[in-house]
Amino acid sequence: MKQIDVADLDCIYLSYDEPKKEEFWVKIKNIVPWATRVDGVRGSDAAHKAAAEASTTERFVLIDGDNMPYPEFFNQILEFKDEEWESAVYRWRAKNNINGLMYGNGGVSSWTRTFVNNMQTHENTDGTAENDVEFCFYSNYWAMHDCFSTTYPNQSEFHAWRAGFREGVKMCLNRGARPNVNEFKNQVHQRNLDHLTIWHNIGRDVDHGIWAIAGARMGTYMTMLTEWDYKQVQDFDALQDLWRTVETSNPEILAGRVAEDLDSQLDLPITMYGAEESKFFKFHYRSNWNNLGIMTREMDVIRTQEGW
Repeated sequence: MKQIDVADLDCIYLSYDEPKKEEFWVKIKNIVPWATRVDGVRGSDAAHKAAAEASTTERFVLIDGDNMPYPEFFNQILEFKDEEWESAVYRWRAKNNINGLMYGNGGVSSWTRTFVNNMQTHENTDGTAENDVEFCFYSNYWAMHDCFSTTYPNQSEFHAWRAGFREGVKMCLNRGARPNVNEFKNQVHQRNLDHLTIWHNIGRDVDHGIWAIAGARMGTYMTMLTEWDYKQVQDFDALQDLWRTVETSNPEILAGRVAEDLDSQLDLPITMYGAEESKFFKFHYRSNWNNLGIMTREMDVIRTQEGW
């Protein structure tokens, strides 16, 4: 079994337009003095390829521009059972500062240069629906169980709205493709529906959290109940243009405007939690969480729990 210390891997901080990216970079350099940075590359596929180019090691660690890793992550050892494990991409969970969700969105990840240079996703898609808006549908892209960071996507009104909007779109999709309204509840994974509901309702206790809620509801509404091209969710320029149509709106009104349609047409529960209710939810949500080991895959935990 091959082992690699995380501390022996290059670490790339991948930033774009995050308002606190300079502040985060200083903190990350204190945690990971050997970290290097890639900044301002347009396009998710292109940015990851730039990160791969910046790495001097075949496997490297990637930290997103609004993510703060936990120092203990860099004391871990990666163990590879065989060649499949050695070539896989790993995405660990992050705790979302807006709503307390813990899943791969924004989390610390570990890639190989080979994988990144061969992938065709987002603006460089190969035409496969699964790869238009996500990385995660490659068979050797693995969601991991443990949580090793916190993501802070609410650094401005726009960034909170964009984070919510993007998840409001992507959580509706079935392996990257949009289902029709009748297929929605049968085809969309139950965990995605659970996450979607939390994005729609939780977060008014943090800065700009209401904009994340409004964005999530708007993203779901436009994806499922209009003819808007949902693949634009990977185009940050298109999202900036869309933001300009709502940036002067009252986010409370914006969030409420589509609430009835999401409830009546998609059967999505809409309950606008206030600040105290959001705090209460986040305090108890995942309150008994335990990491199980850095190489524990999410799918293996699910199989164990369900008796596969």
